[in-house]
Amino acid sequence: MTVARTLLDHAATELGPRPLDAFHFTSALTLGLEALPVRHRPATHAALTAAGYTGTDLWRYMHRILPAAELPRLTHYDTEPATPDTRRLLVTEDGNTLADATIGTPVQGTGVLWWIGVEPAARGRGLGRALLGTAPDALHRMGATDVILFVDDDAPPRDDRDRTAAKALYESSGFEEIDRLYSFTM
Repeated sequence: MTVARTLLDHAATELGPRPLDAFHFTSALTLGLEALPVRHRPATHAALTAAGYTGTDLWRYMHRILPAAELPRLTHYDTEPATPDTRRLLVTEDGNTLADATIGTPVQGTGVLWWIGVEPAARGRGLGRALLGTAPDALHRMGATDVILFVDDDAPPRDDRDRTAAKALYESSGFEEIDRLYSFTM
């Protein structure tokens, strides 16, 4: 913790008196872990807290081993590149997108499920669960041996961003929380 605290004190001195952010997670769609996994980095968490930073618990960091053979899969879907490192899986009907998922190219055997979404009018048809089987299957075919995902977890129940249903879906599909991701402000 001494090295981390020394670095934090140096940064605060160099930057002067102003609000400071550490591990500020700006988007769920960035290609890197920009929030602090507090259980896996306890010394950094302790150093930030001791330096006067306030942590905000924002995200669940979840993991699952592949393959996920027991999960349902879509029988028909389209794919398209989303970025050079991601692919989008699309469920369409009459030219309209009903549901989609974005997956990241596996790195060292780990794939990322960046996004799953089902349009409100298409909910209740099992598309989310089927995408949650299809996306890891696609990642496995791309060489992934496991998959991770992040769930924003800071919205109150019944808020537009409430992820209660998504969290239940991920847990019932074999994903386990491996850490909590925090952002810090001073």
